[in-house]
Amino acid sequence: MDINFPLILLILVIISGIVWFLDRLLLSKKRGDDEPTPGWIEYSGSFFPVLLIVFILRSFLYEPFQIPSGSMIPTLEVGDFILVNKYSYGLRLPVSRTKVIDIGQPERGDVMVFFPPNDDRYFIKRVLGLPGDEIKIIDNLVFVNGEKAEQTKPMKVEEDPRFVVATENLTGVNHSIQKGVISGRLGRDFSIKVPGGHYFMVGDNRDNSSDSRVWGPVPEQNIVGKAVAVWMHWESLPNLPSFDRIGKIQ
Repeated sequence: MDINFPLILLILVIISGIVWFLDRLLLSKKRGDDEPTPGWIEYSGSFFPVLLIVFILRSFLYEPFQIPSGSMIPTLEVGDFILVNKYSYGLRLPVSRTKVIDIGQPERGDVMVFFPPNDDRYFIKRVLGLPGDEIKIIDNLVFVNGEKAEQTKPMKVEEDPRFVVATENLTGVNHSIQKGVISGRLGRDFSIKVPGGHYFMVGDNRDNSSDSRVWGPVPEQNIVGKAVAVWMHWESLPNLPSFDRIGKIQ
């Protein structure tokens, strides 16, 4: 299970805020002018504004993530650091993820961060189906409500000839995909009607992605935000960070 960082950050903000508040209003008046402030109180008070700013930024505006797997190749690579817009689909309370202000809804073709059903790990995939859509995937060709998502002529991947890359037009959203020369099990013949209040999520690496074809559509309350940009690429030491891939996510 992943560490619940939002909950830990919230607890730290509350604790440091209480210490800061009590020191400013109560404890400082009881101490004499020559009496030093206890170290733990001084540190807590100095950390509180920083923690509060970080909490507000990552809870309501933007949150950074690192791509841990290859399920979104070629759009996103392992080691990409991305920014996720937390308010594109509405403002949500931290920890509980309850939506309090409705700003917008996911659109077909968006790259979205979310929690899969019955899982507390962050996932990132592309929105393939909206509530009520009928989705079919036949030989790695996508059909949305009977309309085929056109693909360009596939080109072989030089590093691995078992795979090809192509550009897919998902009802007006052009993006790159990777698929097997021979379609995998999930890409051969799949169909589903997306239930209301849910979204059908699929990785751009079509034959190497655990997605809604495995664990089902994602409920609206599990949405985290929209992935909007790559700001750095860094896999691990001893490699150095690279900024060659920075830019908007298509």
